[in-house]
Amino acid sequence: MKRIFLVALTLFTSLTTTSAFSAETVNIYSFRQPFLIEPILEQFTAETGIKTKVVFSKKGLIERLKREGKYSPADVVLTSNFNKLLQLKGEGLTQEIKSEQIDKNVPSQFRDEAGHWVALTKRARSLYVSKSSTLNTSTISYEDLSGEALSGKVCTRSGKHPYNLGLIASMIAHHGEAETETWLKGVKANLARKPQGNDRGQVKAIKEGLCEVSLGNSYYYGKMLTDENQKPWADAVNLVFPNQDNRGTHINVSGAVLTKYAPNKANAETLIAYLVGKSAQEQYASVNMEYPVNPSVKPSEMVLSWGEFKEDNISLTEVAKYREQALQLVDKVKFDL
Repeated sequence: MKRIFLVALTLFTSLTTTSAFSAETVNIYSFRQPFLIEPILEQFTAETGIKTKVVFSKKGLIERLKREGKYSPADVVLTSNFNKLLQLKGEGLTQEIKSEQIDKNVPSQFRDEAGHWVALTKRARSLYVSKSSTLNTSTISYEDLSGEALSGKVCTRSGKHPYNLGLIASMIAHHGEAETETWLKGVKANLARKPQGNDRGQVKAIKEGLCEVSLGNSYYYGKMLTDENQKPWADAVNLVFPNQDNRGTHINVSGAVLTKYAPNKANAETLIAYLVGKSAQEQYASVNMEYPVNPSVKPSEMVLSWGEFKEDNISLTEVAKYREQALQLVDKVKFDL
């Protein structure tokens, strides 16, 4: 009997230890890269005792989450752009994040009205302008991209890329669909070449004299400046924040969601709240040359050196209403063809 009791006690201890261990875990699907996320997660575990398990991938994570359904181990999804936040919510794969700390640290325009997503970092949808250009960059605007002064001088990646769709959606929010269509036709007419490549590829094209102005996220400037091979591209341009004399520069974001069937919900909410706190925001923003979403945290010294600028303070929820219309306009004007 004594032996049976000891065996039973050992089994019970093993089960309760395992249960306690799994309760102190949070499982993450991440579109963001390991070099950015892993140091923050290590610090999170050191400070909270909650362990993390991460699946990294540039694509396929949303499809995987849908296939797994209520059996998915994922608690949190970290995205690299706003479009995926909208897709996750639209597919019914998320639930409300309840956290006073998040509400305190993240301005309302960077949180879903229903609490289904929260932004973690900000990027400006900037203009890269050749240093040889005679344009008045202090007053330049997105609207100027369709003007006669830039005929044959504009480069950009696909109009269907999430970064450009976000900008086009914001134009619809500010100007209406009809005016935005006219603008988009004008931008297409001003293109120096068919939309192609990524944001850094457009800056390379400016360096090679193919165009004078391009659209690009602000953090790519820092990435090029710290890359030996790409630094000459960055040295050939000025990073410009458009619309400074009116509504301000368009902002897009990376973010996080709490999955619908999160098995470790409390730990997941603790993690997301941690990611918008001071320590994580400093790391998150500085490593990738992005802007903290928490207004009490300053950008890195490099990012600060680019100067202060006025942000478009329109709610991302409002911009999201026009994403489908933006995509339809890109097709309608045959922007990528």
